[in-house]
Amino acid sequence: MNTQLLHIVQNMPKAELHIHIEGSLEPELIFALAERNGVALDYPNVEALRAAYDFHDLQSFLDIYYAGASVLLKEQDFYDMTAAYLAKAKADHVRHTEIFFDPQTHTARGVPIGDVIHGIHRACQEGPVSATLIMCFLRHLSEEDALATLDAALPYRDLIIGVGLDSSEVGHPPEKFARVFARCRELGLHLVAHAGEEGPPAYIETALDVLKVERIDHGVRCLEDAALTRRVAAEGIALTVCPLSNIKLRVFDTMKEHNLLQLLDAGLVATVNSDDPAYFGGYLNENFVAAFESLPLGLQHAHQLARNSFTASFLEPEKKQQFLDEVDAYFAAFNVV
Repeated sequence: MNTQLLHIVQNMPKAELHIHIEGSLEPELIFALAERNGVALDYPNVEALRAAYDFHDLQSFLDIYYAGASVLLKEQDFYDMTAAYLAKAKADHVRHTEIFFDPQTHTARGVPIGDVIHGIHRACQEGPVSATLIMCFLRHLSEEDALATLDAALPYRDLIIGVGLDSSEVGHPPEKFARVFARCRELGLHLVAHAGEEGPPAYIETALDVLKVERIDHGVRCLEDAALTRRVAAEGIALTVCPLSNIKLRVFDTMKEHNLLQLLDAGLVATVNSDDPAYFGGYLNENFVAAFESLPLGLQHAHQLARNSFTASFLEPEKKQQFLDEVDAYFAAFNVV
């Protein structure tokens, strides 16, 4: 990857649409919050915890992810975590981010849902980049639990733009959550769902047909089904792809094998995101650099990916167009139209 392209990709205006805020918890902050809240950790120091970030699959990652989240107990903890991520996003030239959060991870430990939402939302309001919230349901739990979480969140409806579906994919198909997504649709919330990461392409299909989602998180396995790929392209359904996460969780063995370029070549609205950056080896720019260093991606691809990130966002049309104009003006300086 030449130095100019590296510079362009790192500095281009971009949006991030697939970031789990709990997955941005760095070991240093985990230890600081543990000390502040009197939480005993199973690791003697920061280095030992960081060394434990060695997963083999989605479940082994989730185990340590939930352990890390155990230090989040008060509204200020959620604020501090979100503020730390937003500072990193700003440094990566992120202009807008749509942040996932998992209230069930915290309410199960007795943390009031209002403390979770207010802490994250306040940091977004005071942060250096445009940021909105998407509340995710944990798919390894029951739909009844998801419905109860939705009820608990209703007083904070105006602080949330949408809902998503995350956690262990295999064995928990999207249709398991048909009722709660139907209710969210009635409430006017945007709908997204993780599908086609470890789960089969069929999960993408049911997320679209049963849950009626507007965006697919991950979705890289759609290429295994040619008809599905054509449909996703024709309907303009965006995929929030997370390159470093896909390598860390062995969706692909190496970055050179990643299908990001094939997704773009198939006419799909693919975007690049960091997923759980503290655990997967990098924030947004590190994902871009890893992909561009390993794949035959060039200036036109960078422009397309930057545009896709805003096109796929849930921003109001006028604000979305402002960001797209900013992207086009940035690339015009490099003779890219």
